[in-house]
Amino acid sequence: MPSFDVSRSRFRLADEHLIVLSELATGDVVPDEFAAARKELLDCGLIDEDGKLSAVLLPLAETVLTPGVVISLETAGRQGKLHHGVLIGEEHVVAHEAWPGATEAEYSCVEPRMLVWKLADMVNLKQSSTGRETALSVVETTIGTVEAGLAVLEGEDLVRSADDEREAILRALATGDSLGEAALTLVADLISGLRSSWRLTAAWQAHHEGRDGVETRGFAVWDCGPLGYWLRELPAEPVAAQRITPESTFRLVRVDAETIWTRITGLLPDEGELRHAGRVRDGLALS
Repeated sequence: MPSFDVSRSRFRLADEHLIVLSELATGDVVPDEFAAARKELLDCGLIDEDGKLSAVLLPLAETVLTPGVVISLETAGRQGKLHHGVLIGEEHVVAHEAWPGATEAEYSCVEPRMLVWKLADMVNLKQSSTGRETALSVVETTIGTVEAGLAVLEGEDLVRSADDEREAILRALATGDSLGEAALTLVADLISGLRSSWRLTAAWQAHHEGRDGVETRGFAVWDCGPLGYWLRELPAEPVAAQRITPESTFRLVRVDAETIWTRITGLLPDEGELRHAGRVRDGLALS
């Protein structure tokens, strides 16, 4: 069921609810297949009998319908994949965060000057985390080798202990025959200690050399808990999935929290790069 918290300008909505709200906001007819979602919105007071949106929904609806910048956060971990993000509109900034196993996500209005802090929180950035030292600060192998090691996590129900899991990861990585002994040990430790891997991407409409188009910017990180943060330099983001093969180079570089903070800040477009969302962009705190 959808729900909302007026005191904090936040809403719990599923994709079906957003579709209904978008149709109603633009004056279109809601398809019959979304009748149940429409009734749920009506029952919780977010729309009335005539399909008019509640006033508390207007900032969210306006931003979802016409975002100037779309920031996408894709995360993967032992609980599966989740999709979060931020939408920057002319007047408002809206964040959405998923929950493992739930169909509804939480949508909330964000103070523009708090956007970088919000993104840092969404990736669980911990500035105080020092992490253990590692023999190597850069590791390079192939996509196929890494995927073989990650596949062990997907079959974790077959692993009886953390030690057994790590041994299984070592065996899977060794089949790729692309890692030396020190790198093999490190990658096995990184995968077995992997808290989450995530990629953050920003996209916006831009005007370049007399032509309109979409600009994108992004980066990807492995959060390996006690072993710290590792920036995925290759494949570099944003990258099209069809360009990736098992033989493609995979490179991780250890970084600190400050580097990730700087990357998050640099993800956002400058005022001159934007066609829309100018008023909100003027209010963003980027340092």
